[in-house]
Amino acid sequence: MTADQTMPSAGDALFDVPTPIEEMLRLAVDFTRHNDALDIALRAKNSTPDTAHSSSARDLAADVLKVLRAIHNQRLHPSEDLTRAHLRLRQLAFLAEASADHPPGAARELTALATKTVMDNALIVAEQTLNAQSKTLHSEGSGLTAAHKSALVEIARGHVVANSTLGREYTRSSGSKVPMSTLRRLEAKHLVTRTSGTALPAYYGGPLQDRVQLTPAGITALAAALTRPAAVRTAPRVAGVPLASPSQATARSR
Repeated sequence: MTADQTMPSAGDALFDVPTPIEEMLRLAVDFTRHNDALDIALRAKNSTPDTAHSSSARDLAADVLKVLRAIHNQRLHPSEDLTRAHLRLRQLAFLAEASADHPPGAARELTALATKTVMDNALIVAEQTLNAQSKTLHSEGSGLTAAHKSALVEIARGHVVANSTLGREYTRSSGSKVPMSTLRRLEAKHLVTRTSGTALPAYYGGPLQDRVQLTPAGITALAAALTRPAAVRTAPRVAGVPLASPSQATARSR
């Protein structure tokens, strides 16, 4: 090691380790990208079946198992919801692995609900994580507005695409609407990005749309928001007005 190189501190190494929620959000991004690629390949004219998706599918199956190990290592309190989350993620790993041995059409069916499965269970694990933590440790909140947090969840679910026509930009969402103004604010914060021409057209024969996905910074921000309690607004204290004595009350009534 040279004189100008420094050894990372134990604290830096600790914070560089992704949390299970971050790993699940990253997995959701990867499944959306995988399914988009299959969709475009299946819609392409004169396309011939190939196995380009197989390597990606096997990597995703391995990543699901990695996420399961990370959740297990958290030692969360057992619950029915957490048990179901484990089961559904194991099923997803099996489906992703199986899809690698099928042609693109059948493979796409096997991973059709992959992003939804990951996100549904990410929210369950986030809730269980929040319940297991001392809320006083995170009373400062996540730094995201409710609207931005909601938009990031929709984007993580693979619901949001963007496009433009006649010089005007717009968004489309299969879930809750994410306005273009919100998307631009999130882009300005480097929390989301658009990848040109990676999502199916809005209509048959139309141009490919731009998939909106979380950036690494967006993954970190949303994971923090999901595992921190919402800020609680308390009413301002109002000084009490002293009650009138019985004699005063009698005098006022005369």
